[in-house]
Amino acid sequence: MEQPLNEEDIDRLRGLGDGLDLNEVRDVYLPLSRLLYLYVRGAGATHQATTTFLGEQTRQTPFVIGVAGSVAVGKSTTARVLREMLRRWPQTPDVQLITTDGFLYPNAELERRGLMERKGFPESYDRRALLRFVSAVKSGVPEVSAPIYSHLTYDILPGERNVIRSPQVLIVEGLNVLQPARTRSDGTVGLALSDFFDFSVYVDARTSDIAEWYIRRFMKLRSGAFSNPASYFHRYAKLSDIEARATAKGIWERINEPNLRENVLPTRGRAQLVLRKSGDHSVNRMLLRKI
Repeated sequence: MEQPLNEEDIDRLRGLGDGLDLNEVRDVYLPLSRLLYLYVRGAGATHQATTTFLGEQTRQTPFVIGVAGSVAVGKSTTARVLREMLRRWPQTPDVQLITTDGFLYPNAELERRGLMERKGFPESYDRRALLRFVSAVKSGVPEVSAPIYSHLTYDILPGERNVIRSPQVLIVEGLNVLQPARTRSDGTVGLALSDFFDFSVYVDARTSDIAEWYIRRFMKLRSGAFSNPASYFHRYAKLSDIEARATAKGIWERINEPNLRENVLPTRGRAQLVLRKSGDHSVNRMLLRKI
């Protein structure tokens, strides 16, 4: 497959502040999508061999890919590009994407639990619902739905659902998707979300670079989403440059950096592939765990 995307595709897929361009798609995402395509085909061959051995005919379950990384590192862009690229390989036209934002507790519940300042930390998610969702998809349930999160209102949208219907490939993107299983009070270990993954990607960069990307994104959002009166962050739209930078730096240091350091970064070693970014937001290294 030659260069499958054009500039219009790049503009549609690129997140605010990301440095994605056609060269990066050609040099990074095209070979990565081919690798994943080969993994999906390999999983299909394994499934066929197993059903032949057992003398059964069962439908192959979806191939699940986890994409993890910090706030502002560009993991959402990575997930969207991988979905777009995989859809263009033969035999994998049905690739669907879900983000774990929909499994955050609603703001009212976070307030009740005293977790609004811990939003994005593992305890702010309905972990059981997320595990049930991915387990159902992986088990071949024909239709599974998840709540929808609005970045405008900074909350779950009541009554709205994202429906996943028997995908060939499902990409699950989120901060904490590579978290290890919890140890129960009786000493036994439960399931981890990553137990359902067939492949996992961690998008990595220096913490100082991610902090700067976060601050730049915040500054740009003042004239973008924050300017909408319906935005949860509308109060920040009129901040001066100095005030906005100080506010963003404070939020990063109070919430996002501790979460990265304590919960997200320690999961990097659990990924099968690490995409390492340089200070200009471009991928400069891919580290693949050998099988």
